[in-house]
Amino acid sequence: MSKLRLGAILDEKPVKLTVDLPAAIHRDLLLYAEVHGRETGQAIDPSKLVAPMLARFMATDRAFAKARRTLNRIHVTDARAK
Repeated sequence: MSKLRLGAILDEKPVKLTVDLPAAIHRDLLLYAEVHGRETGQAIDPSKLVAPMLARFMATDRAFAKARRTLNRIHVTDARAK
């Protein structure tokens, strides 16, 4: 079996966010949680996968990384100007 992109899921203090998922994505999320549970040996609530999946997506999005660096520079410059 191939390695999944997500590793162990950290248990951090959550921030409540409500989203509507298309049925097909929800089915895939349930299946992903099942596969993840088999690979890690721990059952996991599919909703706990959403945050690490989003984090992984954002961490590997080059355009977002570039925009974040630019915005961070702007915020640092603005803070110094005050």
